[in-house]
Amino acid sequence: MSSDVSSRSHPAVLPTQKMHDIPLSTLYELLAPVTVRAGQPKATFINWGLSYTCTPLCVFEPETEEQCRLVLELARREGKSVRVAGIGHSPSDLVCTTGFMLRTEKLKKVIEVNVEKRYVVAQAGVVLNDLHVLLARHGLAMRNLGSISDQTIGGVITTATHGSGMNWPVLSMHVLALVILLADGSRVRCSRQERPDLFLASICGIGATGLILEITLEVEPAFRLKEVQENHSFDEVVQNLDTIARSAEHVRLWWFPQADVVRVSTANRTSEPRKPVGTWLWHSVVGFHLLQFLLFVARYIPILNIYVGRFMAWLVRDRTVTVDDSYRVYNIDCKYPQYTTEWAIPYDHAQACLREVRAWLESEFADPAGLRPHSSVEIRFSCPDDIWLSPSYGQQTCWIGLVQFKPYGLNVPYRQLFARFEALMLAHGGTPHWAKTHPLGPDALRARYPRFDDFVRVLDAVDPHGLFRNPYVERHIFGRQGAEFGPRVFKKLP
Repeated sequence: MSSDVSSRSHPAVLPTQKMHDIPLSTLYELLAPVTVRAGQPKATFINWGLSYTCTPLCVFEPETEEQCRLVLELARREGKSVRVAGIGHSPSDLVCTTGFMLRTEKLKKVIEVNVEKRYVVAQAGVVLNDLHVLLARHGLAMRNLGSISDQTIGGVITTATHGSGMNWPVLSMHVLALVILLADGSRVRCSRQERPDLFLASICGIGATGLILEITLEVEPAFRLKEVQENHSFDEVVQNLDTIARSAEHVRLWWFPQADVVRVSTANRTSEPRKPVGTWLWHSVVGFHLLQFLLFVARYIPILNIYVGRFMAWLVRDRTVTVDDSYRVYNIDCKYPQYTTEWAIPYDHAQACLREVRAWLESEFADPAGLRPHSSVEIRFSCPDDIWLSPSYGQQTCWIGLVQFKPYGLNVPYRQLFARFEALMLAHGGTPHWAKTHPLGPDALRARYPRFDDFVRVLDAVDPHGLFRNPYVERHIFGRQGAEFGPRVFKKLP
């Protein structure tokens, strides 16, 4: 059974060849209703982590495909770039630009839900939280999820966002087809059967191949997950890592290095009735504000971070069993704005890598002037895939992520901590999560991604003039150097 959630017909769109005839003044007039005026809050972009900001030349919030085409036409006429942005959850300058910014927050229609064939067609600006609710009404759910759902489906797809599970790939692998608006204004459909190169470049394309209009996503009948969380020592977990990682459909780990404790989460599909359970203090308003205050104090007395980390481990010390709707179990509370770095390493390197990270952190803790990580180290898994720029391309993968919280939105030291962490990841063949900050340029990426040059070839073919490029793309994909392409050009504060 197929259900049309919104009208399947497309708005009247001016053919590309006629757009060239539209006077510039008329273009401005047509775009005026979706143009954010200078001085309005949305005229300045700030990401969710409060770590990057930019003031684009102009911000557009189109509601229709026709308006998207008009934005691209204006950019071509004026020689400007267009960067597509959703919620802005990426903790990097992935979408920052000094050109035009196209926000997808109003491109949020779910076009079709097909219960029988188990797929959904949605615009790229649909937020996952909203998609979960709509799918549930039809008895469906996304097959896998990352840690959060306050992000757009377009952002999830273009960065190969992942959940966790030894037999589960990155979320982009569940995409069946895309409809993309290319730099020349043409509207194309791609899939594994139709324009496969464009498809494989776009489902982890960091927004550089074009403006994704529609995503056809594989889903499955709604299900519940039974999750068991319990603490174990670091040595026990790393020694038995493979057994633990394969002990359930979805396994993820939170390692509190300050306490030498790993919280192990194992989750499987179940038919048991819902039984939501939370760790009371950790999930309460009291816990939220108490931890934030302690992290704030630790900005000025760094050694306190060790004790705050131990306190966090103590808060979640009890064994818990939860049964709930899948997306409620997949998602976690990220609590505060944060700096974060995450790397994918070959799974065969995971044990050795984790032991090296532990030795390094123990040396920092022993040094009165050492670096002080805030929170747990998140460890997740994904199976091999064939997406050209996916960090899991052709390999079983272990993801390791480090977070530095920003209490009350205030800056904290993180650059040296992340640099030393990244050096260890690189030594083990690591590749970065595309949504997060990293130091790799095209030479290093080419050595890690066998299809990197194929990706660049597709970009040159579909966007020869770089309409969809920004400093992030220019820096990491094309190796552009200079102050305007630097990794800190859009930093909110030093």
